[in-house]
Amino acid sequence: MFRKMLPILLILTLVLTACDLHISLPVTQKSGPTITDQITVPPPADPTQTTNLNLKFGAGILKLRSGADGIVSGTATYNVSDFKPTVTAKGSNVSIEQGNWRLTGIPDITNIKNEWELSLGSAPLALSIDAGAYQAEYELGGLALTNLTISDGAADTRLNFASPNLAEMSLLSYSTGASNVSLTGLGNANFASLEFNSGAGNYTLDFSGQFQRNGSVHISTGVSNLTLVIPTGLPAQITMQGGLSNVTHDSNWTKSVNVYTQEGSGPQLTFVVVIGAGNLTITH
Repeated sequence: MFRKMLPILLILTLVLTACDLHISLPVTQKSGPTITDQITVPPPADPTQTTNLNLKFGAGILKLRSGADGIVSGTATYNVSDFKPTVTAKGSNVSIEQGNWRLTGIPDITNIKNEWELSLGSAPLALSIDAGAYQAEYELGGLALTNLTISDGAADTRLNFASPNLAEMSLLSYSTGASNVSLTGLGNANFASLEFNSGAGNYTLDFSGQFQRNGSVHISTGVSNLTLVIPTGLPAQITMQGGLSNVTHDSNWTKSVNVYTQEGSGPQLTFVVVIGAGNLTITH
């Protein structure tokens, strides 16, 4: 509820402060005391079984890293009681969901706090994240992710694989609105397929890391600035589709019509990039 109402509340605030109007509004709904909940999900009974972990988060700050003894451990800190998260575990399915804000007046959004800091364990995980307008810091190196799906709204996200993923990842899917997103260390993600879909914004996909197999990448973005960081010597082919765009690339790339190629050895990356009227930079 909060993430759906936030744009409306912001517009209402701007309109009322920009106009010299005297309107009687409901009593402002204020935040309360800061509460910190401990979140703990124990290890799976079968450590070889893949756990389907779903995180549902609205507005605020979400931080993930490795290091949990179980499936998940960490804290949720908030000062709106309705934000209290719920944890549901049934068999191999685990869900951690932020509560909905039940509004009773015009909220004071300037002092809202909502922050999750979670560690994930080393057992196999199919991780999905459904978020709203938020800030995110993801350090996912050293996990065993079999799938990773992220869907968010207006986001400011930094995602990194500092060390290799310990499982073969079938699909890495990221969908976002008008955002600033940086995905780094993607060579360590060990994905077979990567899908990135976005609206207008600034996006960096850095494929540094230790590739263990071929990978396919499909990118669809609007009017945006897109940067692809592809290490020198990694064989790669990029096919451009879509509207008018400016493409700049290093001298080690060759162009034939709408196809850009870099020679190399080892696992190969194959890209299809669909971009609106934007800028694409291919660098190392």
